[in-house]
Amino acid sequence: MKVQDVMTTDVRTVGPDASIASVIAIMTERRVSGVPVVDEAGQLVGILTEGDLLRRAETGTGTPTRPFLLDLLAGPGREAVDYVRTHSRRVSDLMTAQVLTVTENDPLTDLVRLMERRRIRRVPVVREGRLVGIVSRFDLIAALGRALAASPAPAAGDAEIAAKVEREWRGKRWLGKSSIGIRVDDGVATLEGIIHDERMRDAIRVAAQNVPGVTAISDRIVYVEPFTGAIVPA
Repeated sequence: MKVQDVMTTDVRTVGPDASIASVIAIMTERRVSGVPVVDEAGQLVGILTEGDLLRRAETGTGTPTRPFLLDLLAGPGREAVDYVRTHSRRVSDLMTAQVLTVTENDPLTDLVRLMERRRIRRVPVVREGRLVGIVSRFDLIAALGRALAASPAPAAGDAEIAAKVEREWRGKRWLGKSSIGIRVDDGVATLEGIIHDERMRDAIRVAAQNVPGVTAISDRIVYVEPFTGAIVPA
């Protein structure tokens, strides 16, 4: 999947000179946690998020808490910056100007990797600098829901179900050199074999459960301690 498959195109934006009150109105109306900031040409110039509005003089949360020594080293310049962020009511003074973005054709895996690495909740989508959409974690969850709803039809018979499970296992690094077999009778998948890492058991079970047509799991896998060769009861 690509970014264009999950992104939201109906995006409310504000200009740099807008008031933070207008951004808050959009956030509460749309139930979003961030609003892109664009100039008159539609070019993305920043984003204002709920994190930018947490410390405010109006709510009595405007004073940052920093260690005394760090506060001393920061000097009055740091206090001036803090004052602007906690008192200004103009978007351009509070927004994040260096915005991480993606394009419509970027793979979804790249987007998720970016969100995880930078711990961000939403990413604007741009085309030659112009905002064309946005992807939030909610959009990803909605896409997952659609994918689950579109699950393929069950296999025709037990033999085909077993073959599909074996194809799912094939080549998986986590399986290592373990020898695992499967037998399916009326949808009940019996798992047999030997593993040398107990964590493999759940991965093997999940791979089998996700194949349409599997109605139950019978786990007969044996765990053998890799160093002593001792059989450990399940």
